[in-house]
Amino acid sequence: MIQNKGLKKTLTPFMLWGLGVGYVISGMYFGWNLGLEKGGTGGMAIATLAVMLMYVTFTFSYAELACAIPKAGGVFDYANKAMGRNIGFIAGIAQIVEFILAPPAIAFAIGAYFNAFFPQVPILTSAITVYFIFTALNIYGIKAAASFEVIITVLAVAELLLFSGLAAPKFEMANLTHNAFPNGWGGVFAAIPFAIWFFLGIEGIANVAEETKNPQKDIGKGFGWAIFTLAILCIMIFVTATGIAGWEAIVYKNGTGGETSDSPLPLALAKITGNNHAMYHLLITVGLFGLVASFHGLILAAGRSTYEMGRVHNIPSFLGEISPRFHTPANALIGNMVIGILALLSGKTSEIIILSVFGALTLYIIAMISIMVLRKKQPELQRPFSVAFYPAFPIIALVIATISILAMFIFNPLLGFIYFSILVITFLLYRIFKKAEL
Repeated sequence: MIQNKGLKKTLTPFMLWGLGVGYVISGMYFGWNLGLEKGGTGGMAIATLAVMLMYVTFTFSYAELACAIPKAGGVFDYANKAMGRNIGFIAGIAQIVEFILAPPAIAFAIGAYFNAFFPQVPILTSAITVYFIFTALNIYGIKAAASFEVIITVLAVAELLLFSGLAAPKFEMANLTHNAFPNGWGGVFAAIPFAIWFFLGIEGIANVAEETKNPQKDIGKGFGWAIFTLAILCIMIFVTATGIAGWEAIVYKNGTGGETSDSPLPLALAKITGNNHAMYHLLITVGLFGLVASFHGLILAAGRSTYEMGRVHNIPSFLGEISPRFHTPANALIGNMVIGILALLSGKTSEIIILSVFGALTLYIIAMISIMVLRKKQPELQRPFSVAFYPAFPIIALVIATISILAMFIFNPLLGFIYFSILVITFLLYRIFKKAEL
């Protein structure tokens, strides 16, 4: 029988920053520009500012929970403590949906990058190959995985700064304001999922709390540094990319309409340097690091989330076992990879992203309710980090997340039905099997 001797404590604040930024940074390279088609620069800007406010207030509130309850299950453990096992289970499933379904979309983008350089290699082949490589790296060890994540995250941030430096001199306000609200206020709400894609996944820092050297002090630092970095990058990229030639130029492959593109930054840079310039090729090459950073980081976070749910027998218990050789949640990582590859084979990348965002928003809502319940129920709970401006911060995050999930359901009713069906079916199975255990 495999003994759970616990997860190794090796992570430092700088590694947490690298993980937090790395989980998210692919959102700066692709996906967000599709929100411009829905809302234009004005609609997408309003959605992004609202989402940014949600994430700032959410991350500092979530840091309080992560420091007080430093467990690998993240929101599952917080909700379990605040509102009981049933709500804890729903929170855990929502978290798993977010973390397992975001990587397939990124893997497809990685495969597309490789295909651009090596057309003879099919996109799916590259995507599945990177799944095996980075799952193996995470099984090998958290320190190696986190160190790799920090290196590629630094490279990806540097590339975004370089892009902004090249684009800023060509910025024109007229390009930013042209056709700013093509779909009115409806476009603002339709753009919300793509604004969330800018920041999706930062909460994964909490899932490595058990592997942090000093979680009570370091988790808050990691969250703070990461959200500050991401907010600055988000504003820089949004303004400089759209200010070069207008939003249509970075949404559509031909610059005016028709097929949309998942490569907004190369499209923008091509307007400045052409597509044969060394800087253009550098952006495409290093841009791959941004995709890899998020893909790898989310695999890491997903492994911890699934492990914790398996450890307490909410899902098959073998998923909650630690590898006796590597002291990592190997079974959970392999299980997640299998589901991720199946999702990848469906070819429904945009739908997968939206399902992932549904999971994230459910997580945010339950987490913000949990922090307020715990403040009332357990005022004596040790809180090494306390969120500023309580209760304003968790309430702001809760309100924006609730409006966002309602707007997403209105604009994506079928996917919303599929997502909530997943929650209901897994919850019923959980209740049946838990009752059978008693």
